[in-house]
Amino acid sequence: MGKQKEDAPAPGAPAWTATFGDLMNLLLCFFVLLYAMSSVDAAKFEQVAASFSTAFGIFSGGSSSFGTGALIGDGVSQLTELGNYVNSMGLSTQGDTQSNTNASSSAAQEVESQQMAASESMAENIQKAMEEAKVENDIELNYTSQYVQLTLQGAILFDSGSVDIKKDAYPILDKVGSILETFAGGTIEIEGHTDNVPMSGSKYSNNDELSDGRALSVFYYLVEHTSLDPANIMHTGRGEYDPVADNSSPEGRAKNRRVEIRIYNPLSAQY
Repeated sequence: MGKQKEDAPAPGAPAWTATFGDLMNLLLCFFVLLYAMSSVDAAKFEQVAASFSTAFGIFSGGSSSFGTGALIGDGVSQLTELGNYVNSMGLSTQGDTQSNTNASSSAAQEVESQQMAASESMAENIQKAMEEAKVENDIELNYTSQYVQLTLQGAILFDSGSVDIKKDAYPILDKVGSILETFAGGTIEIEGHTDNVPMSGSKYSNNDELSDGRALSVFYYLVEHTSLDPANIMHTGRGEYDPVADNSSPEGRAKNRRVEIRIYNPLSAQY
């Protein structure tokens, strides 16, 4: 067999020269960039460094850069403060994050302040209405940044172990209903509470059912005797689990047997 002819080499320069040429171009651009930076101010340099950090991820906030000393090259000045520039960039980023956190906290405090002011104004008006209706001694008024709360003691509204509203309490609830019609433009919440004494001799097996039934009785009364929208009224029973006084004394248990009516202000998330 005849000797096979070897493949002739591909025309043109070897392939490695293309890679070498690209490397030289990159180095040239790098040194031109360094030379340009030797004559710019610190602010412009920080912008360039930030651009490198974003594009290549080589400058992490707060880390050291190339160190101090002379960068060798004709016409290139000594940039001994490069590490300080990069470090200051990282500190600046951390400072911006802290500033954003402080701004968010300040905004939240401002919202809280406005909500508290709205509740305070509503509470003042309701207090005046209660005094005019002469029920201020029967109803305890408190408020938070979210709502104004009217608290009626259970002994005023119900007999022991019962969910039927006493007839003597009708005038009080009528005046409460009038106040709600005047000042409650949004959500109203009715919560029933009891002491921790176990139920006995009643059709309700536990305090949870009793507190639910009492909140529901007040709800029904207000719906039947006022123009309030039932869709805006919530009613729940909390049983014995949210006491406001010590259940070890008769006085404390009397305070825990109560119905709370919350009127949410227009700035509240529940409104």
